[in-house]
Amino acid sequence: MKKHHFCCLLSLLVFSSALSDELESILAIKSALNNPSATIFNTWNPTTNKLCNFSGITCHPNGAVQIIELSQQYLSGKVPFDSICKLKSLERLSLGSNFLVGSVTADLRNCVNLNYLDLRDNLLNGVVPDLSPLKKLVTLYLELNGFSGPFPWYSLANMSGLVVLSVGDNTFDKSPFPEVLTSLKNLELLYLSNCSIVGSIPRGIGNLRKLHTLELADNYLEGKIPSEITKLRNLKMLELYDNLLTGELPVGLGRLSKLEYFDASNNQLHGDLSEIKGLTNMVDLQLYSNGFTGQIPPELGDFRRLVNVSFYQNKLTGEIPQKLGYWSEFYFIDVSENNLTGSIPPDMCRNGNMSQFLVVQNKLTGGIPATYTNCTSLYRLRVSNNSLSGEIPSGIWGLPKLGLFDISLNEFHGPISEEIGKAASLEGLRVNNNRLSGQIPVSIRNASKLVEMDLNNNQISGRIPETIGYMKKLSILHLQNNKISGSIPETINSCVSLSDINMANNSISGDIPFSFGSLPALNSINLSRNQLVGPIPTTLFSLKLTLLDLSHNHLSGPIPDSFTTNAYSGSFDGNEGLCSRKKIGFQPCSLGMGIPNSPRRQILILLLTVLVFVLLLSITSYLYIRKKRIQKDRNLPLKEESWNVESFDILTFNKDEILNAIKLENQIGQGGSGNVYKVSLSNGMNLAVKCILNSRPEKPKQQSVSLFDAEVRTLSSIRHINVVKLYCSISSEHSRLLVYEFMPNGSLWDQLHSCPKMTLDWETRFEIAIGAAKGLEYLHHGCNRPIIHRDVKSSNILLDEALKPRISDFGLAKIVQIANQNQNDSTQIVAGTHGYIAPEYGYTCKVSEKSDVYSFGVVLMELVTGKKPIEPEFGVNKDIVEWICGKVKTRESALSVVDFTIQGDYREESLKVLRIAIDCIASRPSSRPTMKSVVQMLELSRCCKMLPL
Repeated sequence: MKKHHFCCLLSLLVFSSALSDELESILAIKSALNNPSATIFNTWNPTTNKLCNFSGITCHPNGAVQIIELSQQYLSGKVPFDSICKLKSLERLSLGSNFLVGSVTADLRNCVNLNYLDLRDNLLNGVVPDLSPLKKLVTLYLELNGFSGPFPWYSLANMSGLVVLSVGDNTFDKSPFPEVLTSLKNLELLYLSNCSIVGSIPRGIGNLRKLHTLELADNYLEGKIPSEITKLRNLKMLELYDNLLTGELPVGLGRLSKLEYFDASNNQLHGDLSEIKGLTNMVDLQLYSNGFTGQIPPELGDFRRLVNVSFYQNKLTGEIPQKLGYWSEFYFIDVSENNLTGSIPPDMCRNGNMSQFLVVQNKLTGGIPATYTNCTSLYRLRVSNNSLSGEIPSGIWGLPKLGLFDISLNEFHGPISEEIGKAASLEGLRVNNNRLSGQIPVSIRNASKLVEMDLNNNQISGRIPETIGYMKKLSILHLQNNKISGSIPETINSCVSLSDINMANNSISGDIPFSFGSLPALNSINLSRNQLVGPIPTTLFSLKLTLLDLSHNHLSGPIPDSFTTNAYSGSFDGNEGLCSRKKIGFQPCSLGMGIPNSPRRQILILLLTVLVFVLLLSITSYLYIRKKRIQKDRNLPLKEESWNVESFDILTFNKDEILNAIKLENQIGQGGSGNVYKVSLSNGMNLAVKCILNSRPEKPKQQSVSLFDAEVRTLSSIRHINVVKLYCSISSEHSRLLVYEFMPNGSLWDQLHSCPKMTLDWETRFEIAIGAAKGLEYLHHGCNRPIIHRDVKSSNILLDEALKPRISDFGLAKIVQIANQNQNDSTQIVAGTHGYIAPEYGYTCKVSEKSDVYSFGVVLMELVTGKKPIEPEFGVNKDIVEWICGKVKTRESALSVVDFTIQGDYREESLKVLRIAIDCIASRPSSRPTMKSVVQMLELSRCCKMLPL
């Protein structure tokens, strides 16, 4: 008996010791996973031995830890695998959707009981270690991290029980489809999208009969879709998009009767769509950007569950199935850029759920069905570039959720309905190139979210309504080629977001408003071929204009000297009353020029006398105010209660040197995100300081401060030779200063367009192109989370003393919004510059990495042609993209756009870069290359033969 009691006591002591070790390991895990505010750790009390009461911990019946569930807890730090693997009975580890960093370097041989491992959606990097010890794994989630190097596919060979394998969205080394996977016959979910798989899909894929989800998208797969894929009768999701697949849809695909989601878009597939008519359980069907021909099977109209269809950019003919949407709660259709005929299906919104209807660039006829007036769920309606006609049903103009209404390039007639005042969500109104008539409704004031209004090439008459001033977000206003009369309303100066105004070829009279000069974002003005009178406002020169055209009006008086450069050639032609001291082709200015009668001359002399007096008084006041302001600037640190310095590099200066240099005389630039100052330090070092002011005088909310600091810290972590270095931030209650390295050669814009004495040779231009591309590649692909620039343009590519490029102002659009997040909507920062803005951003104000790629394509075009994004020679309402796309029909015509200073073999090389630029400006974001691909293409353009234009 005593021996028996002794053994029991010994076992109890061993078990107690084991629990104590597990407690130690659990507390070590808590210490490693940083987040003091994580409420899940509140119960992890070191004074208790009751592990099973800890939140997120589940135990075996014997008290040993079985499950750790810590996903979505905002945890940071490194994964403490050494401590985790000491939990001998651990079966399930879930750390997904956190902010964990570092590599997985621990020996996993002690984690042999794991059957569930979830590390997805973190910031982990390095090489995935040998997974062979984890033979019991059933579920493995590693997707959405930064893992690199070769993936250890071989280590999966003995995991016969593996059911879920999800390792996509990592930057592994390129490798063929791993054959080892075709033997894992228990797999039900296989997610390998975006993990650098090359070659073809193996026929052995047909062995995985239990698969319900197969995702192989965004890789480098080529060849045909193997017919063996039709053996996977349990498939519910098949994702093959963004690859290089060719051939037709495999015969027998229609037998996959359980398939609900099928996406093979953006490949090189062809043939007809007859196989999809058997997929009767289909919910979401995406086959866009391929080469499919023939008709859309009419059987799709009988599918009871189908809600999403995308067939755009194919070669389809025939009608859109007329019964689409009759049975199901249809949500989305895009069949744009095909050769479809017939009418618009009337019942697409019968069940009141349709969000987007896109049929751009087909050959459709008839009108927009009146049934669509009840489609209150509709967000985007795009029917442009067809042969549609008739009047637009009145109720469609006022659909409450409609964000983009695009009926351009059709034959619609009738008025713009007063119902447009109910379009509370409208951001883009594109009705150009129709036969619309009547006046612009006064009620348009209520469409307060409108960003783009394009009414050009219609028969619209009457005045521009005064109520236009209520449209605070309006950025693009195109009214050219109509019958509009009256004067430009002064209320337009309230449209503080306006960047592009085109009112050419109307009957507009009166003066050009001086208030145009107060519109901070305005960079393109075309008022040509009207009946405008009066002088040219000198306030226009305060704007950074890419286009100014005031030709063929009745303007009089002097052309300001600031407008006599070649950049404004042709801008003032056809105004007989204008004179100039410098501009050739205009009569010289003299007193009373352009005023034919004596009484007006006397009035002018009197006005000039008064003006001189007012001017002298103004100068005196200005000098007094400037003196006071300089004194205030010099005492700026004393005016602020406190300044906080956060350094991101070794600093050889202090904040006082910076603060004392923020003066008017040191200002070297001004932009949407703030003024820029050059600071010359006592040690000889030069810095550039961007000053971002809070728009409101009151103290910003703490949340705004923390968000700003978090964003700046993100930018400060960036270290790349082609990205401007951020040394530190200096912030106070009212101001934030960002201190950067100084670039002595200004910007690429300066060198291309403002410094004719310094001509950039092609070698230098190419090095600038590839350096800038690498900088953007780093922002998109080299950071833990992609950084979208939002305003890529030549003036944001700075040049050092050796003309090496640095990307600047990255992320500043977001930073300024954070700093001023208490502002009213009317003064929110809108990123982007006219001529560089991607089409999708023009009406949604939403950007992605592909929006940056489009803008970079424009920069490449600048480098090749030497021209600005907007030039008068491009034609009315055209930019460099449209101009070049119209010129590159043949090799000879393409050569004609190359800058004449680029000679010899360099002209051929420049054509290769132009081809890359054209790829970058594809109308569909999905068709544009990534910046990683752009860098590769630029590097290849020097060593390899590329396809001709």
